[in-house]
Amino acid sequence: MSVSELRNSGQTLSDGAFERIQTAIVKGDIAPGTRLSEQYLSTTFGIGRGPLREAIRRLEGRRLVVRIPHAGVRVASLSYEELIELYYVREALEGMACRLAAQNMTDDDIASMRDVLAMHEQHSGLQHNESYYQQEGDLDIHYLIIQGSRNSTLRDMLCGDLYHLLRMYRYRYSATPKRPQQAFAEHHRIIEAIADRDGELAELLMRRHISASRRNIERLMLAQADDNPSPGGNSE
Repeated sequence: MSVSELRNSGQTLSDGAFERIQTAIVKGDIAPGTRLSEQYLSTTFGIGRGPLREAIRRLEGRRLVVRIPHAGVRVASLSYEELIELYYVREALEGMACRLAAQNMTDDDIASMRDVLAMHEQHSGLQHNESYYQQEGDLDIHYLIIQGSRNSTLRDMLCGDLYHLLRMYRYRYSATPKRPQQAFAEHHRIIEAIADRDGELAELLMRRHISASRRNIERLMLAQADDNPSPGGNSE
């Protein structure tokens, strides 16, 4: 997006920088652990130092980048143990959100969620079983369910600090063979349980859905570790 287009859209240069860098991080175009130099980002994205620094501060707030003393700013990178722990927490909290959504979502909320799922079904990656549709906010089934729980604590925890960090890993592992259509079918069953106001079933299905994603990540990360053993056989 050009400077004039940004002005016409009401976005500031910092907003544009923030969104473009965030998208690159979430999609893996900038890999976890990558050191982010201001010169590299300025050249790559055509952004001045002032807007760039503000964008980096906002990315820190979303936990997508971390500032390490004497090492600069790097894209966040979770260890295997940290990511699996996070998925166990996500399983419990999103399961609870699903139960509450079955109680609190309106019929219009549920109809809107079905519309989003129908849009996901048209995504070419899903039709070829290669990847799942990955957009944030009101285009994300998980986000809609969490919002529909009407529980502000769950919203703050799952749609605040953790949301974009989790999106980075959800995007990264959404292209596993056969997983996209399985995930779509699981989303469909979850929405139907919410529509039936069956909170117990909705919670169970969401927990199973996230547990399946966690097991998929475990398998892939362990396979990657086997393919790239650390020197001397030690892992840190």
